[in-house]
Amino acid sequence: MARSKTNQRPIVVVTEGGPHIWAIVNAIADHLAPVSVILETPESKRQLLLGRARRQGWTSAIGQLGTMMLTRLGKRFFAGHAARLAAEQKLQTEPKPGQKIVQVSSANAPECLQAIEKIQPGVVLLAGCRLLSRQTLAKIPCPVLNYHAGIAPKYRGMNGGYWALASGDAENFGTTVHLVDAGVDTGGVLRQARGKPQPSDTISSYALRQAAFSRDICVEAVRDALAGKLGTVDPGLPSRQWYHPTVWFYLWTGIRNGVW
Repeated sequence: MARSKTNQRPIVVVTEGGPHIWAIVNAIADHLAPVSVILETPESKRQLLLGRARRQGWTSAIGQLGTMMLTRLGKRFFAGHAARLAAEQKLQTEPKPGQKIVQVSSANAPECLQAIEKIQPGVVLLAGCRLLSRQTLAKIPCPVLNYHAGIAPKYRGMNGGYWALASGDAENFGTTVHLVDAGVDTGGVLRQARGKPQPSDTISSYALRQAAFSRDICVEAVRDALAGKLGTVDPGLPSRQWYHPTVWFYLWTGIRNGVW
């Protein structure tokens, strides 16, 4: 796709960052217009653990933290695989020179809204950031979209690609761009993409694999928002929210089914 030559309002992406997110940001910039990135500070592991413990109990929270730590180690151990994947798919996984980045403590912090107000975007795309509060969402005066690494609403929440595979539902290994409401990936679905992981992929690389086949739907959804032509579709799927797998579930499923 060639870059749009029409005059348009700016584009903002709110994110915690990561190689798969930069691949999407750079694709949007290549095909539409430069993107202003509002980069939030990731939630601390302590805050995350306490929040999960309140909602799901300490056993699940500690098990999920174990998988998150294992995933982080996996990204380092399989860095060569990620580099090959990026090269094969021509993914740009680092900020471009001159990339405009605004650092904020949280997507719900006042400075995030202040940055959006200053930029006056035509669309805000959330990609791997905190759930926006009702108050924050109500104050953003343009369409707010979310890139979700899973097929919604069947795989809402965390690790949508992994859960599709672990559930024996490989045909729903995919992603969704949807409107943002007050729920967890519950807004109206705009576009979806499905693909296939490679045998060498694991939970450490699924997000990068998904970004590779999802760049186009992100570009198309942002373009539609800027043109005022957003339209939702009904995927006709059941709805369920998922979390990180516990480390014991992850290891058992990997050994039993080969889903890592």
